[in-house]
Amino acid sequence: MANRLTQIATRTGDDGTTGLGDGTRVPKHHLRVQAMGDVDELNSHIGVLLAEPLPDEVRQLLVVIQHELFNLGGELSIPGFELLKEPALLRLDEALEHHNAQLPRLKEFILPAGTRSAALAHVCRTVARRAERAVVLLSSQDDTVRSTPRQFLNRLSDLMFVLARVLNRANLDGLGGDDVYWQSERLARE
Repeated sequence: MANRLTQIATRTGDDGTTGLGDGTRVPKHHLRVQAMGDVDELNSHIGVLLAEPLPDEVRQLLVVIQHELFNLGGELSIPGFELLKEPALLRLDEALEHHNAQLPRLKEFILPAGTRSAALAHVCRTVARRAERAVVLLSSQDDTVRSTPRQFLNRLSDLMFVLARVLNRANLDGLGGDDVYWQSERLARE
């Protein structure tokens, strides 16, 4: 990544354009800028989640994920550049397997609710899905976008769902215990 920011208020974006990492300028509504913004928003939501009481193992994982999301955003900011590496995907796969193995099997849909930290993890999950959709759309029109960012966001969304379930059980704020289940007609009959 070539230039580091030394001045934040440059006024160069006043005309409705923004600079990419390779120096080109594109409209702020460009698909690449949208994808970068969604990834940035996801990283910011994870930052909010990190402000909550969390199990140490989850906290350490989320900090690593924040750095990988920054790499993903950097890759998106420079067409044709590779910054997010295969080991990032493997870490998500390992974390998914590890945390999911500790959870009871789902028998019903769950609501994005529970403890504050679990609810925030669900927000991260939904923003990850939006970022994934933005990357998919960008890649459908720009063949310089590699598959790794899309795969990372897909797996991260799954992981955030699993972590929400883990956080509902962590009981760090005295409110944990279980998932919040959807009250379906089937459940009502039972």
